[in-house]
Amino acid sequence: MTVRVLLVEDDAGVAGALAESLHARGHPVTSVARGADALHHHRAADLVLLDLGLPDLDGLDVLRKIRAVSPVPVIVLTARGDERSVVRGLRLGADDYLTKPVRLAELLARMDAVVRRAVARATPAGDVVRVEDVEIDLGARRVRVAGHDVGLTTKEFEILAVLAVRPGTAVSRQQLMDEVWGDAYLAVSRSLDVHLTGLRAKLDRPGLLTTIRGFGYRLGRD
Repeated sequence: MTVRVLLVEDDAGVAGALAESLHARGHPVTSVARGADALHHHRAADLVLLDLGLPDLDGLDVLRKIRAVSPVPVIVLTARGDERSVVRGLRLGADDYLTKPVRLAELLARMDAVVRRAVARATPAGDVVRVEDVEIDLGARRVRVAGHDVGLTTKEFEILAVLAVRPGTAVSRQQLMDEVWGDAYLAVSRSLDVHLTGLRAKLDRPGLLTTIRGFGYRLGRD
C-alpha cells in the first residue's frame, strides 16, 4: 500500500535519510521543518510522522491542533521519551509513539498497522449500541452519555467500539490491542492503559467498563 507521508522534522539530516528510505519503499514524502507548515500540509497526507522538538511550535501543540480538525493518522517520532510526554501524546490523539532512534523495519510495520486501522474505521458500521445511558454510534463515531456528547480521542473511541459490539462479553487484552492497533505484537501495553484511563474518566460511569483480572475487559455490568 502506497502511503503519502508528511514528515515533520527540523533536523535536515534525519529528515533527508528517513525521506530517502521511505521513498525507496514506494511512499511519497513531503518534508517540513516547522509546526506551522505541518498544520498547512497535513490534509494532503495519509500519515503524519511528527517530531516534538520543532523550532516554532511544540509538537504536542501541533498534534492537538491537527486532531481538532482531522482524523489523519499521526505517529509521534521523537527523542522525547519521558513518560509524561508519551502519556500526553497518546491522550492528545497520537496513533502511536516511537522514541528515536527507531529501526526502519519497526517504523514501517507501525505505519502499516496505523494506516490499516484508519482504512478500516473509515468504513461506516451503521450501528448504534446502547449500554445503560451510554449510546455509541459506530457509524457516526459519536458517543453520548445521558444525552450529552462526549469527546473521545480516536483510540478511545476504537477501544470502546471493540467492546461495544460485544456488550456484556469479556474481550481479552490481546484481542483488544489487535483490533485497535492492528497487531497486538506492535501495540504498547502502556498505550492501552493510558487510553482506558481516559475513556473511563470521560464516560464517568464507574463499574460500566470492567477489568477482568488476568484476561481483559467487559462493557456492561454483571
